[in-house]
Amino acid sequence: MTKKIVELLEKDGRYTAEQIAAMIGEDVQAVADCIKKLENDRVIVSYGALINDDKLEGDAIVTALIEVKITPQEGQGYYKIAKEIYLYPQVKSCYLMSGGFDLTVIIEGNTLKEVAIFVAEKLAPIDGVIGTATHFLLQKYKENGVEFEEGYKDDREAVIL
Repeated sequence: MTKKIVELLEKDGRYTAEQIAAMIGEDVQAVADCIKKLENDRVIVSYGALINDDKLEGDAIVTALIEVKITPQEGQGYYKIAKEIYLYPQVKSCYLMSGGFDLTVIIEGNTLKEVAIFVAEKLAPIDGVIGTATHFLLQKYKENGVEFEEGYKDDREAVIL
């Protein structure tokens, strides 16, 4: 039952215990108790909305994915530096990775320059950070299993030679 509840809430965090119980054929109180336990155990950490930034009025949000190479700290591993990084309010996500770099840091800013300044003045100078590579998000097509556009419309004109 727990796995089904988690899958449904990942899909739509607005589902009520009553709706989930009806979908999976379980008792409403059992579902509510399970959700409460998942929240208390921090399996469910937060509920949030998935936002299509392109449709928001006003200034666009600049999102960047930053590859960070670090030297693990003695007795703390990667955690000490990761925590120093993820405590900045600009940081939306921070992940330990395998491969050619150690951390993936996803940040948001109001402008490209604001993101660049964050990397240069806050991230790169952290003791133990030995390199960064910044990639800017240009278009969001799908996130957390949700497509952002109904379909691609080709607005190009045909050129006949």
